[in-house]
Amino acid sequence: MAKAAAKQKQGVYTAGRRLRFLSYNIQTGTTTSSYRHFLTQSWRHVLPHSQRIENLTGIAHMVRDYDVVGLQEVDAGSLRSGFINQTEYLAARAHFPFWFHQTNRKFGKIAQHSNGLLSKIKPSEISDHKLPGLPGRGALFARFGHGSESLVVVILHLALGQRARMRQLSYVAEVASDFKYVVVMGDMNCKPDSKELRQLTQHSDLHEPLEDLYTWPSWRPQRSIDHILVSSSLRVEKTQVLNHTFSDHLPISMEVTLPDIIKLPA
Repeated sequence: MAKAAAKQKQGVYTAGRRLRFLSYNIQTGTTTSSYRHFLTQSWRHVLPHSQRIENLTGIAHMVRDYDVVGLQEVDAGSLRSGFINQTEYLAARAHFPFWFHQTNRKFGKIAQHSNGLLSKIKPSEISDHKLPGLPGRGALFARFGHGSESLVVVILHLALGQRARMRQLSYVAEVASDFKYVVVMGDMNCKPDSKELRQLTQHSDLHEPLEDLYTWPSWRPQRSIDHILVSSSLRVEKTQVLNHTFSDHLPISMEVTLPDIIKLPA
């Protein structure tokens, strides 16, 4: 890891506050432990089932020690979730004072497909971005602090097709280029050495500190498709995949030390 005195683009790095980030595709609280379950238990994605609340309670217990949590495949309150906004539910159970959701695909009362943010720090700004490509994909931008020395966190869930992902990450790189301190996390549906992630890192200040963290499928992880990328101005202390099988994905976590110039609410 970089030393505290490592040079940055502007001056000498002076360590400040440490934050713990977590990114997790929770598959609306549905456990999958075999490929065949995608077929035999497909009804769980459109109808309520008792295991969902049990899983959400387990997820709430797991995330409560983090500062900022990015969620993908959360339901905003429909038939399948028992009309429970899952981001709100997790915030209440895990004692996060701030939560936001971005609904990208609405199927009436059947499903409300969303991204979610849980935070122990009050954001100064939240913006909802629709990503390029077919409707149904979005990015949630949260800004912490004010002015040029603020931290921006982006939560997203990218498309299944490579061409769409290329356009989506190009858009994210363009918007994120306005900020110096950025964390981008989510289910990106592509590997670290993919053309689309290489494009992102080549056209932005973002990088992935540790690659090949296998998160999918949760019962036998073989693919690295969930990622947390950071600006070079942020010092990463630790990155790991957590062995919690509440979903078909495993969660990924990162500890980051901010430069002391970033002033966040207590």
